[in-house]
Amino acid sequence: MLSEKYRKMTRQELLAKAAELGSGFERYSGSCSQCTAAALREILGFEDIVVKVATSSCGGQAGLSNGVCGGVIGGTIVLDYYLGRPVELISSTEEIPEGLEALSSAMEAARSFCKKFTDQYGSILCPQVQTRIYGRSFNLQDPEEWKSFLEAGAHSDPTKCIRVVGNAAKWALETLMEKGKIQEASLNV
Repeated sequence: MLSEKYRKMTRQELLAKAAELGSGFERYSGSCSQCTAAALREILGFEDIVVKVATSSCGGQAGLSNGVCGGVIGGTIVLDYYLGRPVELISSTEEIPEGLEALSSAMEAARSFCKKFTDQYGSILCPQVQTRIYGRSFNLQDPEEWKSFLEAGAHSDPTKCIRVVGNAAKWALETLMEKGKIQEASLNV
């Protein structure tokens, strides 16, 4: 499950590395959702397509800054990659009890992840997260607002969106650990 170079790390080292990678990807590449997924891909080694799928989910959904924070979306995409309901348990003609159980289990993991976000930022919604860390929200579609967002430290201040993405990557990895997807035996505890 873990990429080879991370297999000897302790739980705390892995969580710190996820935060560091998420922060770095956000600082230099932008896209909260994609950078959260990229950080987790670096550690877990899953297919590149998962990172690509997270592309337009940033900035409160497609940069509209009125939806779910991209860090939450990217983290949830990765959680669902590992914990989501398998396609063979979805039907258009019959109810599959195991499918409903798998769906419930996946949603519980995502709720656990979202709770960490809400505990820290008061919301999973981009404008509320922005208000928590900047004291206001920004319309990312307005060029002047975008400029103000960047000047406020969006991709340069390690306490702003950079930290949000780092936390999202760390909390998603932590949720996978809590759900047993990363075996403690593979960690140098």
